[in-house]
Amino acid sequence: MYSTMQNSPLTVAAILRYAVTVHGDRTVTTATGDGYRHATYRDVGRQAARLANALRRLGIEGDDRVATFMWNTQEHLEAYVAVPSMGAVLHTLNIRLFPEQIEFVAYEAEDQVVIADVSLVPLLAPVLRSMETVHTVIVVGDGDLAPLQASGKRVLRYHEITAAESDDFDWPDIDENSAAAMCYTSGTTGHPKGVVYGHRSSYLHSMAVCGGNGLGLSFSDKALPIVPMFHANAWGLPYAALMAGADLVLPDRFMDAERVVDLIETQRPTVAGAVPTIWNDVMHHLERNPGHDISSLRLVACGGSAVPVSLMKEFEEKFSVQIRQLWGMTETSPVATLAWPPPDTPEDRQWQIRATQGRPVCGVEARIVDDEGELLPNDGEAVGELEVRGPWITGSYYRNTDESKFQSGWLRTGDVGRIDPQGYITLTDRAKDVIKSGGEWISSVELENHLIAHPAVREAAVVGVPDERWQERPLATVVVQDGAETDPEQLRNFLADKVARWWLPERWTFVEEIPRTSVGKYDKKLIRSRYAEDAYQVTDLRERT
Repeated sequence: MYSTMQNSPLTVAAILRYAVTVHGDRTVTTATGDGYRHATYRDVGRQAARLANALRRLGIEGDDRVATFMWNTQEHLEAYVAVPSMGAVLHTLNIRLFPEQIEFVAYEAEDQVVIADVSLVPLLAPVLRSMETVHTVIVVGDGDLAPLQASGKRVLRYHEITAAESDDFDWPDIDENSAAAMCYTSGTTGHPKGVVYGHRSSYLHSMAVCGGNGLGLSFSDKALPIVPMFHANAWGLPYAALMAGADLVLPDRFMDAERVVDLIETQRPTVAGAVPTIWNDVMHHLERNPGHDISSLRLVACGGSAVPVSLMKEFEEKFSVQIRQLWGMTETSPVATLAWPPPDTPEDRQWQIRATQGRPVCGVEARIVDDEGELLPNDGEAVGELEVRGPWITGSYYRNTDESKFQSGWLRTGDVGRIDPQGYITLTDRAKDVIKSGGEWISSVELENHLIAHPAVREAAVVGVPDERWQERPLATVVVQDGAETDPEQLRNFLADKVARWWLPERWTFVEEIPRTSVGKYDKKLIRSRYAEDAYQVTDLRERT
């Protein structure tokens, strides 16, 4: 005789119900211009019900799409839980996309309603008229609505419409395999592509984030997602915190280093997530302004681009804060790997492992393949394209765009790297950014990490540029620390004992800032374009020999 378990759907509504009934007293703290405001999970649940009632009154039914155009705030969290739990689909619009990209993704997703923060009205107003499927905008916060009203759309205030509604909502039974949310890629090449997250995949992803080999979230924690909620669900931290009963601390638009340090020092979060740029800025702020205490952080999850070992070491040695590298992408919900060394790993090997993107968390499988799609060994030497699969990894893009990214049930990530016998993944480049010089590969990521370790270097990006003799050679684009001085010869000598001689860049340019994509990564396409247009002042060391 077979035993059967009860069929309880794995849904966002189940996470909301658990958070409100079991951890209703846990708090959500949102930064404001002059302090912080607080609410309990129970308050969030009541507001989510009011929002769901208001959306239903506006005609949102079935899997209609409700977009958000917001920072990390309590109201954004309310939309995070209300929209999927009522059976609709949450579409987080990336506020940093180009206007024509915002118009494209809103049209393709067929957004009906947009919930927007009043501070973002100047960004939304110019594109709203062209968002053909949108009939209503709900604005959070006080401010002038005239720029939005000029579009001819219905414009309402969030707190007015929710105040008029009941805090009871008849949450429907939802198929766990139905869509809960959607997010578009950053669109660095071509149009952004839509990724649809299911209820089941979001639930399982949250469990993985809470797990010990994930971020180990529990009700003893306060989680600080600095990574935007409009980008890949803030790495799953909002749902994971609700599932774990952890407090949430949300920075709103105040993400400069000074405000982040104040938030950490006063609100005492224990787990945070943000890209390396944020932590690099925080480190330099703390160095310029000693005396601050950020030691409440037991763990910082860092990803989006490779995390320099020098940055991780400085945080541990100077501020007693542990940074762990993770890897993922919009298509993987996004957390897929974390760099946790096994117990009893020698210290020198510890740092080797922490420099990798880590091992897949349970539920994710990874492999590398060659240009013909043939499987390569996990020997730590073979280099190929990383492919992944699992229950929270997309099997296709919305409307089946770019089917070439999917092969026999595996997602082709576009990342190039190697996997060692223990399963640790080291990514050396994006496929579109690899540098092939004289038939041999050069890792731009490794060169960048070594350069950032130089005390005079604040940031560094390396790209391949055309070369008559070798087809391609590396160009190093460097931002120097305030008050520091260095030159190409010094930096080249600094690299000399760290990489192969033929990796050493001959071309160098010093800039005030490195261009970035909408999600904060180096925009290497734009760097190459500016180089081709002679927009950079380049020092070529070949001319000095």
